[in-house]
Amino acid sequence: MAMNLGNSEGGDDVNATINTTPLVDVMLVMLIIFLITIPVVIKEVPGLKIPTATNIVTVTKPENVTIEVDKQGHVYWNAAPVADYTVLLDKLKVIAVKVPQPEVHVRGDKDTRFEYIGRVIVMLQRASILKVGFITEPELHEVDTSN
Repeated sequence: MAMNLGNSEGGDDVNATINTTPLVDVMLVMLIIFLITIPVVIKEVPGLKIPTATNIVTVTKPENVTIEVDKQGHVYWNAAPVADYTVLLDKLKVIAVKVPQPEVHVRGDKDTRFEYIGRVIVMLQRASILKVGFITEPELHEVDTSN
């Protein structure tokens, strides 16, 4: 690296500016490296679409069926106890042939084991129920009244 201080005869002033061309070259090379390596670092399963969460208000229709499961695994059909899963399947097969098919809303206690909810889902699949919804309670946020 050399610096031109001008000639000794005093005609030209000293050039004190910094040459930024190498700096720009290095920055462009780094930008290209980052653009190439970022897609390699992010690993995804091809074709996988991640669902987005939405909060939809449930409109309860009289023909809808609510299946509730408590934490002991007992099943309720519109708040009436169901003896066992074969009775539940029989009831589901009756509503599965209705036109239009009513929606089935599944409500589970927050301490219910997933096994019990899974059994209800299997019965819904076996009965060919098309519209299934899971009912949850909205999360309550405490209001700050300290102001």
